[in-house]
Amino acid sequence: MRKLSGFIAAAFAVALLAAMASSAQAGVVINIDKSSQRMTVVVDGWQRWQWPVSSGVPGRDTPSGSFKPFRMEKDHFSKEWDDAPMPNSIFFTMKGHAIHGSYDVKRLGRAASHGCVRLAPENAAKLFALVKEEGMSNTRVILTGEVGEAESCPRRRQQPDFFGSLFNAQSDRDFARQEEHQRRRHSRRSNWD
Repeated sequence: MRKLSGFIAAAFAVALLAAMASSAQAGVVINIDKSSQRMTVVVDGWQRWQWPVSSGVPGRDTPSGSFKPFRMEKDHFSKEWDDAPMPNSIFFTMKGHAIHGSYDVKRLGRAASHGCVRLAPENAAKLFALVKEEGMSNTRVILTGEVGEAESCPRRRQQPDFFGSLFNAQSDRDFARQEEHQRRRHSRRSNWD
């Protein structure tokens, strides 16, 4: 009887350790489907959120595969793309691919980035807080699907003829101002280096 109770206690301990290990490994799974441009966040096997995203355009595709995040930055600015803001960045490749917030929310739901995965800023903040709480070692980023050629960055919509030239002239002026601002900002930054 004594051997039997020892065996039962050992079996119970092994089962308990296995259950604890499997729940620790479950953690956070961030599934990104590039075909549908959707992110699904699963925590301990239960779906918590589903959001539209923008992954990389053809030629600057976001890599497919399974990754572990290795760096997080609350307020990051791209060194490669004119100091573009990348709030709540979760980096998952050594080449600099990250999940981050984007203020260009009108493009969410279609491929529009240079390779990162963009989210609405409030969703990026929620995801950042979750990964920080659960730990990067308990988080997995899984990217699947392909971006079609039709999903590339859209061209500017043509305005209707009625007031069309007025709207296009205004947006062209705004675009030129933005370009000039970025050029000046970049040249100042270059002078400091």
